[in-house]
Amino acid sequence: MKKTWIVLALLFSSYFYTAAEGTDREKDYCRYVNPFIGCADNGHTFPGATIPFGLIQASPETGRSGWRYCSGYNYEDDSIVGFAQTHINGTGCPDLGDILLFPFTGDGTNYKSSFSKETEKAVPGYYAVKLSDSNVDVELTATERTAFHKYTFKGNAPARLLIEPQSGIGDPKILYSEIDTTDHQKLAGHYKARAWVERQVFYSIEFDAPYRILREELVANQEHAKRFILEFDLQKSRTLQVKIALSSVSKEGAAMALKKENSGWDFAKIKDEAYSTWNNLLSKVDVEGTNEQKTNFYTSLYHLYIQPNNIADIDGKYRGVDDKVYTSPSGAYYSTFSLWDTYRAAHPLYTILSPEKVDGFIQSMLSHYKAQGFLPIWTLCGKENYCMIGNHSIPVIADAFLKGFNGFDAEEAYRAVKMSSTQNHRNSDWTTYDKYGYYPFDIITVESVSRTLESAYDDYCIALMAKKLGKDEDYAYFMKRANYYKNLFDPGTKLMRGKDSKGHWRTPFNTFLLSHAGTAGGDYTEGNAWQYTWHVQHDVEGLIRLMGGKEAFATKLDSLFFLESTAKNSGFVSDVTGLIGQYAHGNEPSHHVAYLYMYAGQPSKTQSLIREIFDRFYLPKPDGLCGNDDCGQMSAWYLFSAMGFYPVNPCGGEYIIGAPQTDQVTIHLPGQKQFVVKAKNLSEANKYVSSVELNGHIIKDFRIKHSDIMKGGELVFVMTDKL
Repeated sequence: MKKTWIVLALLFSSYFYTAAEGTDREKDYCRYVNPFIGCADNGHTFPGATIPFGLIQASPETGRSGWRYCSGYNYEDDSIVGFAQTHINGTGCPDLGDILLFPFTGDGTNYKSSFSKETEKAVPGYYAVKLSDSNVDVELTATERTAFHKYTFKGNAPARLLIEPQSGIGDPKILYSEIDTTDHQKLAGHYKARAWVERQVFYSIEFDAPYRILREELVANQEHAKRFILEFDLQKSRTLQVKIALSSVSKEGAAMALKKENSGWDFAKIKDEAYSTWNNLLSKVDVEGTNEQKTNFYTSLYHLYIQPNNIADIDGKYRGVDDKVYTSPSGAYYSTFSLWDTYRAAHPLYTILSPEKVDGFIQSMLSHYKAQGFLPIWTLCGKENYCMIGNHSIPVIADAFLKGFNGFDAEEAYRAVKMSSTQNHRNSDWTTYDKYGYYPFDIITVESVSRTLESAYDDYCIALMAKKLGKDEDYAYFMKRANYYKNLFDPGTKLMRGKDSKGHWRTPFNTFLLSHAGTAGGDYTEGNAWQYTWHVQHDVEGLIRLMGGKEAFATKLDSLFFLESTAKNSGFVSDVTGLIGQYAHGNEPSHHVAYLYMYAGQPSKTQSLIREIFDRFYLPKPDGLCGNDDCGQMSAWYLFSAMGFYPVNPCGGEYIIGAPQTDQVTIHLPGQKQFVVKAKNLSEANKYVSSVELNGHIIKDFRIKHSDIMKGGELVFVMTDKL
């Protein structure tokens, strides 16, 4: 049945699209976006209506509890429990689900309905479905801060609507809730919830028809929350429209969003505007290739642009990490920074495709630092959830600075990265790190190896920033720390291995044992020794020397891709997916590893692996992603690799040549410049690269620079079937 539904959905989505009025089909990039990709298995994406970098993600929910429902939706389900206004794209932890609405008819209290996949439709900025049991057609669209719902009730049964402040994704605790129902065409309210983060939500809801309260009900296991069942006299129209606005600051801020962004009742207009917004953004890149390739490419772009999310009100006010209200001078404050994932490729890609957003991202990180005392680690709704390891705002900030972005105070940014890497905080014990030159596993009892390796990378990024600012003493200090990775390299096994405070290796050493913080213990983060040994993004040449040279390095790398041994572990390790031997493409620490053969002088292996990853792990169907999309990082890997290069070291503007997977990609850059990537003779058989030219000059190395791209020009690959 699962495969049948997937085929039906793909066949249907290939014919269904809703272009904005006046959109030329030849310039309709949105028709290649399939929001259902990644919605099954563990992709954890959602199909609902959103706009680029917006606060709102109006989407159906098919479940609430457990890892399966991090986004509230799984394509394999056959019933819907409601439509909430916020969701996270592709994460491994569940949260959000603000303001759940469920339209229905009749007197039932079982608030869910079956639905047919044939009636489910999704394009950028729009979602629709028919609720079979409720006999209601549902349509959703969105602006940046508001959701717009349209319900068409069939038959003559009373039209009813459930409203519940929090849908329950991540099993949140409702700490406080209040709602104003004095105006019978409006609702306004405020609640506090605690799940992945603790946050405040203010909302304003308007209806195009008056309601009466049919009943109030307490929400199960929530003493401070209740739901309302509303009834509407729709007379002959049988259509109800609902607008919902959110704010982290106040009900007045939410009401302001409705007034400024969505003041009328023209659903088609808002839907077309959302579609056009997406189309304009997607048009920054032109892709030549098959329809399947275009679907994968533009859907990856779509997922990349869902976040980070601007959570500021229209007047620039936002609620910060310390729960105080601030005003952003730029009018924007970005959150949903899944930095352990996105520093690797998503943020470098923003510097190429959306450079106008980068300064705002950095400004938001610095504002977070001022309120918290250290830079963001993983922020949601402006709050810190401390998820994952490292301090990976640092490479994002340093990379932007080194690439010439100047919409922030460089000295202030440097103070932030230095303070975050020298003052102890919840994620980092710098006293221990400096004392031993690594994190000993008997002091730092979980993820000691991974924490050391990722901290060493951040130190390298600080060192580069210090050097450019003329801070020579700091440069020397942080470059010394950047080499701490060498202290955990075991020359006997040629793997990164845990070491205690007395300098003894962890014994016994099970190289295949997967670790996961909080659930499986161990020395690694969502991985094992085989996967994390290669986490030296800043000094691949140094790692090659440790392993005994290029030939020994390549042999060890071969083993990574061929060894299929596994080790039992009682903890949760379900996010280590997309396996080729021990390589795990479904999890971010592996993302640069296929490119390491380039450093060893064996490019054909990189080129072959990229094709295998494309063919196996990026398919244009709901279960087509091999792991969580993780706020666009999985998508960013695809986009870079489709163009034929990737930021193995994502700080400083160097990209490693791989093998393009589409015939031609044209990036439309600022200043009416273009950067064109061509893959001559590309075919199923011709997956290898015989030569590469940049602006007519043969590339003798395997690198290109960020500046090469941003100046515009042409990168030409000649493809062959010969190794």
